[in-house]
Amino acid sequence: MKTLEHLLTPIRIKSLDIANRVVMPPMGTGLGNEDGTVSEANLAYLRRRARSGAGLYITEITEIDPVGAVAPTCLGIWDDTFIPGLRKMADIVHAAGSKIAMQLHHCGRESLYQTRKRTAVAPSAVGSFLFGFIAPPREMTPEEIQQTIRAFGEGARRAKAAGFDAVELHGAHGYLLMQFLSAFSNQRTDEYGGDFRGRARFMLDCLAEVRRQVGDDFPISIRISGEEGIQGGYTIDDMLTIVPDLVKAGADLIHVSFGTHGNAKIYTDTPNPSAPIEYAPGFKTDLARKIKAVAGVPVITVGRYTDPYFMDEVIARGDADFVAVGRQHLADPDFLINAREGRSEETFECLACNQGCIEREALEGLPVRCAINVETGQELIYPTQPAQPPRNVWVIGAGPAGLTAADEAARLGHKVTLFEKEKQIGGQIRYAEKAPHKAAYGKWIRTLAARAVKRGVDLRTGTEVTEAMIDQNDPEVVILAIGADKAECPAPGRTMSVVCDAWQILNGEVPPREDAVVIGGGLVGMETADFLCQQGIRNVTLVEMLAKPPVRPISAHGTMLHRRLAAAGARLMFDTRVERIEEGAVIVSTAGVETRLAPVGQVIVAVGVTPRQELKQILERKGIRHVVVGDAKHPRRIIEATTEGAQAAWEI
Repeated sequence: MKTLEHLLTPIRIKSLDIANRVVMPPMGTGLGNEDGTVSEANLAYLRRRARSGAGLYITEITEIDPVGAVAPTCLGIWDDTFIPGLRKMADIVHAAGSKIAMQLHHCGRESLYQTRKRTAVAPSAVGSFLFGFIAPPREMTPEEIQQTIRAFGEGARRAKAAGFDAVELHGAHGYLLMQFLSAFSNQRTDEYGGDFRGRARFMLDCLAEVRRQVGDDFPISIRISGEEGIQGGYTIDDMLTIVPDLVKAGADLIHVSFGTHGNAKIYTDTPNPSAPIEYAPGFKTDLARKIKAVAGVPVITVGRYTDPYFMDEVIARGDADFVAVGRQHLADPDFLINAREGRSEETFECLACNQGCIEREALEGLPVRCAINVETGQELIYPTQPAQPPRNVWVIGAGPAGLTAADEAARLGHKVTLFEKEKQIGGQIRYAEKAPHKAAYGKWIRTLAARAVKRGVDLRTGTEVTEAMIDQNDPEVVILAIGADKAECPAPGRTMSVVCDAWQILNGEVPPREDAVVIGGGLVGMETADFLCQQGIRNVTLVEMLAKPPVRPISAHGTMLHRRLAAAGARLMFDTRVERIEEGAVIVSTAGVETRLAPVGQVIVAVGVTPRQELKQILERKGIRHVVVGDAKHPRRIIEATTEGAQAAWEI
């Protein structure tokens, strides 16, 4: 029987009473001011998250030294002037009835910002796996090590003065404390180097200094990577040898994460600690269980948790004392409220796509958002009052952009009619959900549609909008989210009997065959090739004219796709053009040299889509106010579709 009994059980750490076992862990936002002070955007973001009812909230990384800041917008705690703004964060969480901890952080060598400035420091002058090609960090002097240890203590003292209930030291994910722990980044020969125990000294000294400055009764957490997760990296067995020392040095709580900053060539597990959808919720529970067995203090488990009932099982088994729920707090911060009230079916389950969070921040340098929650990161501009006056709004197309537009417009009080010419809603998601590991995408789009209808949207499927309909009804505003049409392969022979398209394969219209050639290496093409391999199809070849993979291996999902296709023996041919298609063969050219691919039992076209334009001209001619969103504007990702759909609704 499903229950939340264990998850909602209070717990005490020293004299700190925490109402339940749900923790919102630190997640970078990029919302801070350029001087590291707390912004209004920070406060609005936290205020919305605090409504979830989690027992403990841990701030995003808060820098103890300006040279340890990942970026200028990271929050700071290296000076007393930061205290007033940080106190506002503590007040927000306390007003919601929860507790708050500050995560103390120093990036060491893991910062593009510091590396470009040539100010990055590290245990040794060894370049980062990610940024080392730019410049190596400078090795810290013994004096700088002692200064940094004191800075962690001083940051903790300031956090206590700002009204925080606890602090956490960030010793995971390849940042400075973990850099000392790792043999890849610590090649020192003094007392802070050597074997694993010697390399742990810096972390232990930082803990001890924090304890000295905050006193005996103030809770201290240490976040660790239970295993390094790269070839030749330290293991959970190594970590178990120092856990008692962490507790002795001052840790009252151990936050067990995993992994480090690396690259696709050296990872032994997930592409990064923000695991993609291929990994099941709770897939790293074993790390927490092993740490808990030797720690003697509470532990937090990490690992793509979305379902409170499953979290309850983890606590009930004794695997951990707390469950960290990160990206789900971005996708739908009401997940715990919904579960408590018996409405879990209304929760938007995190897709682990990383489009709006970790990869947006790390790869695009942009502040936090969420692909399926348009409020996240936009709390200051998110409209909450009914629109005046309410309008008669038509939304045409029920894919991600159209459904989001309709849902938001209805939330704001408009009369909304949503038309979809197909019998099913979803647009491209109807195909995306058929790809391996992506069923959650279909669940999300159906949950979104259900919410829109509940809010009053008149949803009409199997209805194609015509000029006559527009004339008869005269809508005040039209949001065009009609998507895009499949592009044809330009190569001769595209009408051969062996040719079909990726969408026909994914929706089951055409059964897959052996010796398949996929034309197009974008996301649709890659996921179709992945689908074929999962179906047991032998001899899968993918041909892409671009020299570099459009689906970048540096992204988490991209890493997993490339990894699976390689393991399945699929052949990926980049910088290769299809010259012609024949019955039983495909002729391609690479650098001007032709190759005959044969035998070929099936040719699957996935060369992209082109925006539909048919209704735009009609609306322009009639002078009807309208806006084009999503793939109808330009084919892109879910996050662009939902952003544009919401923006169109907000601006009515």
